[in-house]
Amino acid sequence: MTVPPAPTAGQPARDPGLQPERTSLAWRRTLLSLLVLDLLIFRAWLLALEGRGDHGPGIVAVLSVCAFAAAASTLVLAVCARVRARELRHGTEAPPAVVMRTATAAFALLGLATIAVAVLGR
Repeated sequence: MTVPPAPTAGQPARDPGLQPERTSLAWRRTLLSLLVLDLLIFRAWLLALEGRGDHGPGIVAVLSVCAFAAAASTLVLAVCARVRARELRHGTEAPPAVVMRTATAAFALLGLATIAVAVLGR
């Protein structure tokens, strides 16, 4: 494996190639899969609202909170993806820490909502 030469004063640090576009497409694919997950969570919530299964009013309330948390976290992730795609069009520097922290918190919230629906929605 060879080490690329160090950039000179007039030369850019590196050629990003298609990396920014691949990253944007990966965020879009992730958002699409999260939307499918949201639909499954909403389906479980609607089935509980209709009274299918032996769900009490407490479980319906928890499923309502999970559905709202899933929608909110997917919306936050969509905003983070949009911000990151805009930043990648202007350069390839690392994402700001606030975007990554926000995306991580939204993913964690969505994961918790999914686990709660999987456990309660039986």
